[in-house]
Amino acid sequence: MSRPSRRNVLKIAGGATAATLLGGAGVMASATGAQAAEDGFGLRITDRGESDPRMKYYRFATDEIDWDPAVNVLLPDGYDSGRRYPVLYLFHGGGLDQDFRSFDKAGIRQLTAGKPIIVVMPDGGPAGWYSNPKHSNSGPRNWESFHIKQLLPWIDANFSTHAEFDGRAVAGFSMGGFGALKYAAKYYGHFASVSAYSGPASLRRDAGLVTHWANVSSAAAELAGGSIYGVPLWDEARVTADNPVENVSRYQGKRVFLVAGTSPDPVNWADWVTETQVLAGQREFRDRLKEAGIAHEQFEEGGGHVFRKEMFSRDLEGILRRLKA
Repeated sequence: MSRPSRRNVLKIAGGATAATLLGGAGVMASATGAQAAEDGFGLRITDRGESDPRMKYYRFATDEIDWDPAVNVLLPDGYDSGRRYPVLYLFHGGGLDQDFRSFDKAGIRQLTAGKPIIVVMPDGGPAGWYSNPKHSNSGPRNWESFHIKQLLPWIDANFSTHAEFDGRAVAGFSMGGFGALKYAAKYYGHFASVSAYSGPASLRRDAGLVTHWANVSSAAAELAGGSIYGVPLWDEARVTADNPVENVSRYQGKRVFLVAGTSPDPVNWADWVTETQVLAGQREFRDRLKEAGIAHEQFEEGGGHVFRKEMFSRDLEGILRRLKA
């Protein structure tokens, strides 16, 4: 019997849930990525750019987001659909100028040149906080569901990936670093390595400053007055489920990489407040990891709330050592 094509496999598997497809060594692992990417898992491609040999661009219609989010998929040099590659999900920070293109602007092609890894860089919204919000006045903004239930299995179906725990890492800058830490703990079997570059790791310290900021920023830039965690009263179960320092045991068996700045600009109020809080939260998280006997790498570097390319390069080497080649 001839081996079924990826198109036929997708048709056969169309009625299966994403959880089922992620849970085993199922048919989706047979995807080769040799053909053009296809719709699936609740994602309908509305725009694409596949001419670049490394950087592939897709925009989707999805019921989880009220506008069409996009993703850049950076393939390794000499991408060969006949072999499998590990995958790094790389999340951008918050802000009206931040989106799926942020890391391309930061030089991700050069930073990953010659490295045998696929890098997936999706939209996460200007203040989506990698969450399904408690309340939205601007239509669906379910970034968590878009990333985990739709995009992740879609990537495995359309590219030559190691579609397993030891084949995936997740990382991010700022808000994206929080998203990486959150997803790695909440979806334990999905990611073997997690990295936070100036990403907050504690939601409740200092009277819940990060939680309040998530609510305020999302209300202004994302949810038209809605909130991530609820106002005036928080959904406490939701905060606990998302809070890295309250879920330390779920980092056992994973590679953990943290970096934050020690000298934010005292004249720049936003830089100073943000990175001071990030550093304090990462130190709290580090101490919890130590108490639990969980291996981790934690760095404190000069400067403020910025993406440190040299630390990303250092981290990437560790990611590649941890993931399945």
